[in-house]
Amino acid sequence: MEKQMSLLLCLFLFILSISSSLHETEARRHYNRPVRITSLVSRSLYDKIFIHKDNNACPAKGFYPYEAFVEATRWFPRFGRVGDVWTRRREVAAFLAQISHETTGGWATAPDGPYAWGLCFKEEVSPQSNYCDASNTVWPCFPGKSYKGRGPIQLSWNYNYGQAGRALGFDGLRNPEIVANNSVLAFKTALWFWMTEQLPKPSCHDVMTNRYRPTKADLAANRTVGYGLTTNIINGGLECGIRGDGRASDRVGYYQRYAQLFNVTTGPHLDCENQRPFS
Repeated sequence: MEKQMSLLLCLFLFILSISSSLHETEARRHYNRPVRITSLVSRSLYDKIFIHKDNNACPAKGFYPYEAFVEATRWFPRFGRVGDVWTRRREVAAFLAQISHETTGGWATAPDGPYAWGLCFKEEVSPQSNYCDASNTVWPCFPGKSYKGRGPIQLSWNYNYGQAGRALGFDGLRNPEIVANNSVLAFKTALWFWMTEQLPKPSCHDVMTNRYRPTKADLAANRTVGYGLTTNIINGGLECGIRGDGRASDRVGYYQRYAQLFNVTTGPHLDCENQRPFS
């Protein structure tokens, strides 16, 4: 009888260990399960964020549909998928805020406020130049082509068009206009810029997911990690190190509104007025 009881006890413990292992495996699978962007940004939330993107007053009316945004994110599986749910929400809110400023059609007394008019433009109006850096022989400009701002991030300059084209499979130097003519590609260029490290600049993605550690040069330049550092990465040469710059403040305003819609805190260091730009 004692031997039978011992065998039964061993069998029970064996079954218990298998069951526990299965539960742990299932829990790990659940924790590591890829998060679809649609679980973070539903169609209704997207429409609430971009209230006026299809307003008749917006030149980009109809150019930035929800489906194009979702399709573009599939090319960047780490976007909105790193860290806990709060980190993921914060990153997506920051990205949408930055592209909203870049394409804003808002003004101080605009209906629903100045931060309800993101994605109003798809290309720069009245550019001051063709944004050709002739000294860059790696990504040479082509005659008659303008590398002005286009798409949600307002991709600019020949070297950015060239690199984005190589990464995404289009000829950015010979055919930069496609960025303002293809909705999915336009979003892809914005996400490419957000996700790509361009030394000495880190990627905006690494900044917003707490994966970036400031270098000695960053610390000396007071480039603290937070939303303000993404502004420095995107347009620091014109907006950072300037007290009360209206453009940088507009970026913060969009981010604060979107953080509320995502039900997440903004985190520290929202502006870059005390940061030196990257060289």
